[in-house]
Amino acid sequence: MIEVENLTKKYGNARGINDVTFTVEKGEILGFLGPNGAGKTTTMRIITCFMPATSGKARVAGFDVFEDSLEVRKRIGYLPESVPLYTDMQVPVYLEFVGGLKGVDRREIKSRVGQVMDDCGLNGVAKKFIGELSKGYRQRVGLAQALINDPEVLILDEPTIGLDPKQIIEIRSLIKGLGGRRTVILSTHILPEVSMTCQRVIIINEGRLVAVDTPQNLTAQLQRSQQFIVRIGGPEKEVLSEVGKINTVSRVAVKESGADGINSYLVEFKKDSDGGKDIAPVIVRKNWALYEMRPIGMSLEDIFIKLVTEEKIH
Repeated sequence: MIEVENLTKKYGNARGINDVTFTVEKGEILGFLGPNGAGKTTTMRIITCFMPATSGKARVAGFDVFEDSLEVRKRIGYLPESVPLYTDMQVPVYLEFVGGLKGVDRREIKSRVGQVMDDCGLNGVAKKFIGELSKGYRQRVGLAQALINDPEVLILDEPTIGLDPKQIIEIRSLIKGLGGRRTVILSTHILPEVSMTCQRVIIINEGRLVAVDTPQNLTAQLQRSQQFIVRIGGPEKEVLSEVGKINTVSRVAVKESGADGINSYLVEFKKDSDGGKDIAPVIVRKNWALYEMRPIGMSLEDIFIKLVTEEKIH
């Protein structure tokens, strides 16, 4: 649905993005991650025909964003970081106005406005002026204007910035419900947004892509060892000593001490070892009680920090 190939944007002598290449499949929700100033917004603006690239190619639904920009715009809904709203208009009047600008058939505008207001939870504020709305509802209006032309592709740039926790949950749920029917690119530096809504992630840093994959695959590539949380009932010093003697264990440390003698330990096993199975015989032999043993993986935050500070995946 979206194809980006060797996209580069220069601002004088400075580079906004450099040689960016990726694809987004139809119906996919893709997270586009990066620190502030990494090049996320520049990439989004090029894909949405807001600005030209210096070099490279980008296509949406088979149409070139440089040569067929009108066809691309018909198929895209865009929610920029700063939502363009007319605060002296009532919500449905504004949406009808935007629908007209986007070429929605006059006979369909009323029904489209009703549909997006329903989808975005705006029926309760239908008689209010946009200037009277809270930040969360303004964001919903911004999302509704992006959906008014029933686009195949939806591009959202920082859609939850500045919202309170309740508003964030509501907008996140709304975005997740759009997947499948539409291709969605979610550009953000707020990692929980991506963890809870996206199937695949792109990570960009200093204008270059450093990763394009699922969080699970990135974890498998980057995690150098297996880690488990193990809750054991037994003498702390003895547990540390005996577990530390296991050949496949590279490190063991107390994670949390319990007043009842049941402690949680962080046990790190050597990479490519099936170390989890080696700890049980020791616990049985020492007649300790095993209350919990669960693996822990790298979080998306761990992956992000590692990639933008230590290494790049090509």
